[in-house]
Amino acid sequence: MIIVPLWFLLAAVPPTTAEGIMLRVALNQDRDQEMRTAFVYHQNVMVRLHRSNGKFAREEYAEFTVTPTPKGITREQTLFRGKYAAHGKEIEFDESGFEHKGIDIDAAFAKGLLEDFGNDKGSRDGVDHDCFPLTSKEQPKYKFHLEGTEDYRGTEVYRITFEPKKKASLYDDDDNGQWAGEVLVDRNEFQPVLVTSRLAFNIPGWVKVIFGTNVQQLGFKVTYKKFDEGLWFPVTYGGEFKLKAVFFYSRRIAMSMQNSGFQRAVVNSKVNFDVFPLFISSFVP
Repeated sequence: MIIVPLWFLLAAVPPTTAEGIMLRVALNQDRDQEMRTAFVYHQNVMVRLHRSNGKFAREEYAEFTVTPTPKGITREQTLFRGKYAAHGKEIEFDESGFEHKGIDIDAAFAKGLLEDFGNDKGSRDGVDHDCFPLTSKEQPKYKFHLEGTEDYRGTEVYRITFEPKKKASLYDDDDNGQWAGEVLVDRNEFQPVLVTSRLAFNIPGWVKVIFGTNVQQLGFKVTYKKFDEGLWFPVTYGGEFKLKAVFFYSRRIAMSMQNSGFQRAVVNSKVNFDVFPLFISSFVP
């Protein structure tokens, strides 16, 4: 397979088409991933579980200091608060995964989600980028459609929808896309402002029957904000879904993450960019 450099495609694809816009987004995302290694920031994560009847079941909240590494991030927990519902009361606890009864499925789910959400070790910002096809690695798996332009909270944006090029399924590997949704792109800087995604397939019926497991309304949303010249950072990241497992367990689960307090880190690594691709993108209208 012949790999065509992004800068070559930029010169060939008009910036007013969905493909042209997303190519420029990919270039910016690839560059920003490296630029983000220069920042230490504060992150808070919350996981909340409700029963099928809507009543509160459990909540875990933690704050972290996030430090960049050459290949990703590390998180150091600085605060934790938790509470669960029992006999009509909300009872607080101070350790993630605390079990208040013999078999506490809520404790295991909440602890796992709190540890994983916003903590993608392979990214520079904690966001699982498989869910959001913005980088040059993910974009080839998807089809993009330009739906128009609009004003989003005072910013002129392109609204672009996306879906997998191949029909998604539970058994897809990393070569196929699994998400669908839309992205709002800043028209001047070709940076994502808001991305909304949802799982592009349903859990097969036989999985529900055999394992008693089903996931519904699985989707995520991430918003970006400009913090430095040419650098946009994800500031909020969240998702919500319904989970039915092992025949008797049913919960609505909500997760949210916020990044703030960005400060330049003192690091020994050096960030280098390809001069020619940046030269090309700087003259794209």
